[in-house]
Amino acid sequence: MSNQPYRTALVTGASSGIGAAIVGRLREAGIEVHAVARDKDRLARLADETGCIPHALSVSDRDGMADLLSTLDVDILVNNAGQSRTGNITNTTPDDIDALVDVNLRAVLQLTHLVVPGMIRRDRGHIVNISSIAGHYAFAGGNTIYHATKAGVHSLSQQLRCDLYGSHVRVTEISPARVETEVFGRLIGDMEEAKRRFFDEYESLLPVDIANSVAFAVLAPQRMNVSFMEVLPTMQVVGGLNFAKKSADPA
Repeated sequence: MSNQPYRTALVTGASSGIGAAIVGRLREAGIEVHAVARDKDRLARLADETGCIPHALSVSDRDGMADLLSTLDVDILVNNAGQSRTGNITNTTPDDIDALVDVNLRAVLQLTHLVVPGMIRRDRGHIVNISSIAGHYAFAGGNTIYHATKAGVHSLSQQLRCDLYGSHVRVTEISPARVETEVFGRLIGDMEEAKRRFFDEYESLLPVDIANSVAFAVLAPQRMNVSFMEVLPTMQVVGGLNFAKKSADPA
């Protein structure tokens, strides 16, 4: 561990699921971790368990995040916070569109904009964006706005590599498929039903799998940039073709 140059990380969406697992894994690696989320009580428990430094903030609060980051030299930024919704573009609401864009994309852009200049000055840093296979594939049942925001995170991750050309600042996008987290329960309003519908009969990924993926990229030798990692359950595939039948001729 003494050979890796990173000392300080900031993880968003840190109070549960993937974010909490990433916090724990980076703490195991000896990195000081600042954990950001809205749930103060869960953050306090996470701090007790891992020794992280909790910050009860919304990533959508740019001024609050700017104040926090003005006091830190962040070596690793993990953009993990995200939201989803049911439905698609035909039955969503303007508020849902704004909420998904604000958290899933605008906050990622704003936080990256806040930390990258310092990373460039120090010639040291790592941006880790947790996206989704929804940013790369179209599939029935997916929320259109969610897909669009995650596609934006993918494009950002690719372009950042160009912006940071010539520096030692690295960029990694990790794109998971189905992970067993509370988000499915929030989507349908019933975690037990979500477990029955999405997890009980499937061997899904666990948050620790994504945390280990982050650690692999972050702790890799500095000569090595893991730019993109797509992580799926062994038994899940993406793609496929849906072909609607011809409509019956009108009578």
